[in-house]
Amino acid sequence: MIRILVVLVLLTLDLPAAEYSNADFVYSHGAVIRGPQTEKQIALVFTGGDFGDGGRHIRQVLRRQRIKATFFFTGDFYRNPDFGKVIEKLKKDGHYLGPHSDKHLLYCTWENRDSLLVSRAEFSSDLLANYAEMERFGIGREQPAYFMPPYEWYNDTIAVWAGEMGVTLVNYSPGTLSSADYTIPSMKNYRSSEVVYKSILDYEAKDPNGLNGFLLLTHIGTHADRADKFYNRLDELIRELKTKGYSFISIDQLLNRTGE
Repeated sequence: MIRILVVLVLLTLDLPAAEYSNADFVYSHGAVIRGPQTEKQIALVFTGGDFGDGGRHIRQVLRRQRIKATFFFTGDFYRNPDFGKVIEKLKKDGHYLGPHSDKHLLYCTWENRDSLLVSRAEFSSDLLANYAEMERFGIGREQPAYFMPPYEWYNDTIAVWAGEMGVTLVNYSPGTLSSADYTIPSMKNYRSSEVVYKSILDYEAKDPNGLNGFLLLTHIGTHADRADKFYNRLDELIRELKTKGYSFISIDQLLNRTGE
């Protein structure tokens, strides 16, 4: 299992707990952040909480490109009647749908990620509530089961708690600005879609392994104040990366390489 491999890597290689890797995966604070870098395969990952305005467009692009992607939604997203149809259609299309916490909790402080803001009981009940909402759509706990933490912010303790519930914690692959597609012009960290797009291609060009094994995170919807929606460039991005030899698979296909 992935969690067992993590322990073995730490014991045998004496690497720092913050980030470590083996032949297959790269980990950060106990979560898998990148898959095998030997093949030109990418997992497109979309998260959703309050906004889902890009759902229909994203689904159409994925169908047109004939690829599978991964979606992590909060319990509030699953229970929002405005998003029910797109969830059902994504499930029907065979995409991987997973949890993103029920109430999008902040697990640890921004200043010190070792400082937890939730108890183990709070973490567990929140994650189980997320799964309960998924079950209403006939989405069971997939095996292997993956979970992307809210705010993409967590620590090793959260990774252990998730593992003890039979769930593998994952996070996006760092290096690009793809996750900044949620930002709005009033934010200091605002990034336009052009800047986000360029950052992906720039990273692909400079990393010796390109985007191999990448968990490329964007959002299924963003605040109305962001008129420059990055998902409108999704088709262009996929086509560009296909010309470079990449294929796109769901997270379970990318990471289930250890005989779990």
